[in-house]
Amino acid sequence: MGLDPAFLCPGDWVPVLSGSDHAEAFLEESIGASIQFEDGRLQEMASGSDQGVGLRYLVAEDGGFRTLHGSLNSLRPEDAAALSGRLLRGVARRPAPPAGELLIRRSTARRDPFSVPMEEKVAMLAQADRAVRSEFPHIVQVSLLYAERRKRCAVFDSAGGRLFSERVSVIFSVGVTASKDGLLQTGYEVLGGPLGYELIEGREPLRLARCAARLAVAKLSAPTAPAGEMPVVLSSSAGGTFIHEAIGHSLEADHVQEGSSPHYAGKLGKAVAGLGMVVIDDPTLPFARGSYEFDDEGVLARPTPVVQDGVLVDYLYDRVTSMRDGKPSNGHGRRESFRHRPIPRMSNLYIAPGTDDPAAIIRSVEKGLFVTRMGGGQVNTATGEFLFGVDEGYWIEGGKVRHLVRDANLLGLGPEVLLSIDRLGWDIGWGIGTCGKEGQSVPVSDGQPTLRIPKVVVGGREAS
Repeated sequence: MGLDPAFLCPGDWVPVLSGSDHAEAFLEESIGASIQFEDGRLQEMASGSDQGVGLRYLVAEDGGFRTLHGSLNSLRPEDAAALSGRLLRGVARRPAPPAGELLIRRSTARRDPFSVPMEEKVAMLAQADRAVRSEFPHIVQVSLLYAERRKRCAVFDSAGGRLFSERVSVIFSVGVTASKDGLLQTGYEVLGGPLGYELIEGREPLRLARCAARLAVAKLSAPTAPAGEMPVVLSSSAGGTFIHEAIGHSLEADHVQEGSSPHYAGKLGKAVAGLGMVVIDDPTLPFARGSYEFDDEGVLARPTPVVQDGVLVDYLYDRVTSMRDGKPSNGHGRRESFRHRPIPRMSNLYIAPGTDDPAAIIRSVEKGLFVTRMGGGQVNTATGEFLFGVDEGYWIEGGKVRHLVRDANLLGLGPEVLLSIDRLGWDIGWGIGTCGKEGQSVPVSDGQPTLRIPKVVVGGREAS
């Protein structure tokens, strides 16, 4: 890889940063590889690399800012200077500060995934596939994916920022489909983060594949979830899909400023959640999938509480939205690649643990749903309406978990549900994913303790 800090000279980029009210160069170089194993055979192996620079200039006008953005597949300063000239044609130039010292953050991977033979990775996937097919009945499909990536990026800006980071990440996922008497059920597991191959060495892929298969097969004989309005307990093992969708997107500052988040616009200092709840977005968490040392605008990462004791205290800002509100960015400007402009995004969003015993929360429910694994979810930030699939859920009756149910989903209004939460466990669990917004995808994780929602609509079979 050519984007090496040993040969990276920030001074070469000073001419590119001369111009507009704010100038920024985002340099990126990445390599990646993936293996798909499906239906008992190697389906696809792919690898690739990419490099380039994205230039962005913010020009003050009419009480706001006009954004000029362009990119090219080159890391040569002279090529970027030519692009800069085209972008800034007719804009009065301002001098950039001299180049400062380069702040370097390197990967902490113990075993470089790119040094592991491809044959070893294929064998790992094949072993997981064989185990599932030989140990479980009714399996009709097993889909496995392994992917690895190394990304190096540097951010130089006209405020004097000079930053470089290297990140190595791996991900393993398995999806299993079981079928019986015309009924199809699935199980899914995923593991990933900014670590090397050590994350999935040993028996971890086998364990995850067996967990996915066990769930898919068990759901074949499970009754359909009752439908209706009822108490729901979300286990910490469900991860944080709920908080990510129910409030996370609505607190991204561009949604607030554009008017597509009316439930939270102008609500700073107002109660938006129950129980003295604390919600934090923290890109500094060690080894979390959404973590970074600095965001894609060169702002150093730090934890950002957005809800404190149930009260809304902040939004998630990038540089543009923070300038509109007359405050500093809190480090949530993210972009998929150098080809994209940065926008406000979540990183690792979570509900902080409370003080309740998770077992006591279950005992407090006479009849309701216990969700231990969430599926996919979506939210309309303008209305607050959400819909979440339940990948694994159990029926509670008499304060005890009775049996597995299938085909459940949760429907409701995020702002109302957040205010209604009345129990928070002392535990916490995490989920990982890839979040999409405006055509850009970025890695994230989200977490929560076990919590109780006194009343929410469960879609399933009509209760008798």
